[in-house]
Amino acid sequence: MSAAKSLLIELGTEELPPKALDELAGAFLRGIADGLAKRGVDAALDGARAYASPRRLAAYVPGVALAQPAQAIERRGPALAAGTGPDGQPSKALLGFAQSCGVAVEQLEKLETEKGAWYVYRSVQPGQPVAALLPEIVAEALKGLPIPKPMRWADHDYSFVRPAHWLVMLHGAEIVEGELLGLKSGRMSRGHRFMHPQPVHVADADSWLDALRAAKVLADPAERRERVRGEVARVAAATGGTPRLDEALLEEIANLTEWPVAIACAFERAFLAVPPEALVTTMETNQKFVPVFDAQGQLTEHFIGLANIESRDPAEIRKGYERVIRPRFADAKFFWDEDLKTPLADYQDALKHVTYQQALGSVWDKSVRVAELARVVANRVGVDAGAATRAAALAKCDLLTRMVGEFPELQGVMGRYYAQHHGEAPEVADALDSYYQPRFAGDAIAAGKVGQVLAAAERLDTLAGIFAVGLKPSGNKDPFALRRAALGLARTLVEGELGLDLRALFAEALELLPETALAAGLAKPGKSAGKDGKPPAFDAGPRRAALAAELYDFVLDRLRGYYAEQGFTAEQFEAVLAVVPASLLDFDRRLRAVAEFGRQPEAASLAAANKRVANILRKQQEEGGAPLGAVVEPAHFEAEAEHALAAALAAAQADTAAALAAGDYAAVLTRLARLQAPVDAFFDNVLVNAEDPAVRANRLALLGQLKAQFTAVADIARL
Repeated sequence: MSAAKSLLIELGTEELPPKALDELAGAFLRGIADGLAKRGVDAALDGARAYASPRRLAAYVPGVALAQPAQAIERRGPALAAGTGPDGQPSKALLGFAQSCGVAVEQLEKLETEKGAWYVYRSVQPGQPVAALLPEIVAEALKGLPIPKPMRWADHDYSFVRPAHWLVMLHGAEIVEGELLGLKSGRMSRGHRFMHPQPVHVADADSWLDALRAAKVLADPAERRERVRGEVARVAAATGGTPRLDEALLEEIANLTEWPVAIACAFERAFLAVPPEALVTTMETNQKFVPVFDAQGQLTEHFIGLANIESRDPAEIRKGYERVIRPRFADAKFFWDEDLKTPLADYQDALKHVTYQQALGSVWDKSVRVAELARVVANRVGVDAGAATRAAALAKCDLLTRMVGEFPELQGVMGRYYAQHHGEAPEVADALDSYYQPRFAGDAIAAGKVGQVLAAAERLDTLAGIFAVGLKPSGNKDPFALRRAALGLARTLVEGELGLDLRALFAEALELLPETALAAGLAKPGKSAGKDGKPPAFDAGPRRAALAAELYDFVLDRLRGYYAEQGFTAEQFEAVLAVVPASLLDFDRRLRAVAEFGRQPEAASLAAANKRVANILRKQQEEGGAPLGAVVEPAHFEAEAEHALAAALAAAQADTAAALAAGDYAAVLTRLARLQAPVDAFFDNVLVNAEDPAVRANRLALLGQLKAQFTAVADIARL
């Protein structure tokens, strides 16, 4: 690339929303890069970087050419047939087109294609300087930012995510003249709001980052995150504890500060009597403080605040942080002490007055349905049904406690603490928390069996109920988080090794729903009742059957991504799906066996043979041939290959019967792989569609047995 210089665009603003900062910075850089590329400007886009701090968005692109290359222009005008009038003279359309191009008709060219012929105007224009293009490029980039609610300020007509105060546009050392959001571009940036309030002179695009660093601003988010980590580690070491700084909190702190400085703080040890989750939630979510734990993993009275300044008196900042957290901890302790006065079970009656969903009743109604499903599931998997139903009855009670009212994210967690305090069985108390798992992508399922049973029952009722009332997900809208619930249900059944018939479970969940809910899903919006005020008449049986099938398919669809992340192919998934396993645990075992089979050298040949068999049998069915015989008659064999395949199939069936019954599908497919040789020999030496109808029918029956052997595990033809 010749004659190229680095490009730097910086827009200074009021403090930007920290959770949106990285997305805004990335979108701004993409907008600049796309604008350069669209105009054909040569630039080293691979080295482009997005920068951002609370008070600025910036894009840096190394090696940007000084100008566009020459631009080839082609404009298509009227068709040749419309270009001349009856007198043979140029038509008004042609004259107007030539005039708009600034040339005479004679200077136009003709373009002939398969679809017709047209007049065209072609020219080559010299490329514009990048300095002339850049204001428009930056304006397009700003317009394309994901800003749901832009702000207006002063009496300006324009808007942005926050009021804008300065604009730097440098191509190398040269200022790119332009005006955006009422700001004229220049080379003067601004440093830290308090530690360096003076303007910052930026000599050129490449020195911008260092110039800001000297002005106490770390404009590189990655550098800022590393400083936060280092500062937290430094201060935590002095306390003798271990800080908990997850990525989400780290990112938010980094996006709230331009020059982060850690401050060691502490609170009264008496607050440690409150469950640590409540204290940690307050510190992390409300105050953006970093909690500190001891060597045993217990929360300590120490915490770390991140200031956006190197203070001459850090003790004052510490006092401020400790002062702001004390009333929140006092509230949490009050909620905890008050909640302990009421046994969890005493909240059950109050759940009757909390609506879950209009057609599905109250939260109490939901709890009753979940308890019955928990009893059914527990009995089928050998779990204490009494413990499961008790856990289901208590599962929603903590929603009415003071603590969860203040900290909704602690639902389940507080239920466990209150249940433990009031003497509930350990497995019941643990289930009240763990049944929410998996709470997020990558989270584990419930560890205990009672928790797994409750997790399955809860999600079965939620999915069945919301689908029944017609509120299933649509497009990217999923207000009830049913996709997450479906994946959580599937993972619980598979990873918890709960071998349950999923269709049967959905059927039972649907049986527990009131018929008014089933009818509500059929009614058109605004017309849920007839003239008599009652829902329209319908047959509940077919409605439940259709919903059970739809729900089964919905859950299976969620498993596609789950297994794709583990490296299974779409073909392997479809091969198992084709045989419609009732149990997801069984589905999982079949899928893993198919993947193992696919690594064997015989797999490709046998998959191709099974596909050929499937095509032959389907054609026979489509052409209205006689139904396949269930018994193969050796008397109708004419070739040795037929005898060999029949014997091999019989031996394979005998060898795999026990493994198939035990669900050892890997062993079954490993044994069936030995059928490659007799199968290949059959197709090499035998004509299936023999002229003799009896011989042909016998050969088709033999192929039917071959297909049945493999589809007992999966449809190998789909591989």
